[in-house]
Amino acid sequence: MIRKSAIAAVLSLALALPVAWAQTQGRIEGRVLDSEGRPLEKVAVGLVAMWTSSAHYELTTDKNGKFRQIGLQPGDYQVRLKKDGFAPASRDVHVSIDETSAFEVRLKTVEAALAKSLSQADNLFLKGNKLYADQNYPEAAAAYEDAIMLAPDAWGYYLNLGLARKKMDRPDEALAAFKKAVELNPDSISANKETGEALARSDHFPEAKAYYEKAVSLSPADPEARYNLGICLSSTGEPEAALAQFEKAVELKPDFADALYQKGTLLIGQNKVPEAVACLEKFLALAPNHEKAEVAKQLLQVLKK
Repeated sequence: MIRKSAIAAVLSLALALPVAWAQTQGRIEGRVLDSEGRPLEKVAVGLVAMWTSSAHYELTTDKNGKFRQIGLQPGDYQVRLKKDGFAPASRDVHVSIDETSAFEVRLKTVEAALAKSLSQADNLFLKGNKLYADQNYPEAAAAYEDAIMLAPDAWGYYLNLGLARKKMDRPDEALAAFKKAVELNPDSISANKETGEALARSDHFPEAKAYYEKAVSLSPADPEARYNLGICLSSTGEPEAALAQFEKAVELKPDFADALYQKGTLLIGQNKVPEAVACLEKFLALAPNHEKAEVAKQLLQVLKK
């Protein structure tokens, strides 16, 4: 029988940031068409990782309107598509371990005046991205705001504005930008995840849960989304549902230390001692210097008595 009083003294479930992704590669493949379904050649394709400015790729489509990028670290990417005479477009893509993420996009033709305005907006957006990469977040935010003035329906501009405001420690303004991105593109994985995170950091877990549920429905193989959904479920008093999400996160990413910790602590509550011990031991093996390492060690001492 587990000594619940001893465990209660050391057990504390809390939000924890996921550890770095394993260095396992994935791929993105896409096809770009015009509004009539004809392949578009020489479309400029930009791939930017959402978690770092260093992972950036520039491609062009071939005569069949196709492009392909291999050797991608798993995670969320924003794909930008641009060609003269067409409105720029963007897609949110999650890359999974050793899988190909494929999608198709149709670009709309625009009149010359509108194309010029959209091109100016996109240039401001790219300027903002460069400033963001240089960690000049206030000027990056200003560039994104200028881009939005020219193209107020571009969801990606709001998403990146939210990211800049997040770096500037302006959480309420960041949340407003993320929510606008979701409003314009409800199927954006990144916008839903960022909105969920912003709400969770303000302890608005019931509302955050809805955004993470959407993110998981859009990208079931995303361990980070499942982990954070698990945190929300745990915080709203749904331990069994939370455990299912942590288990899936570990299944998708076996070295996901934070998910192992959360899974282990929930297994304790279900009196599943051997399983809890296995999770916590693996957690410590993967992350011996983690902020929760001492708690895990104390839990193991109690569980093994």
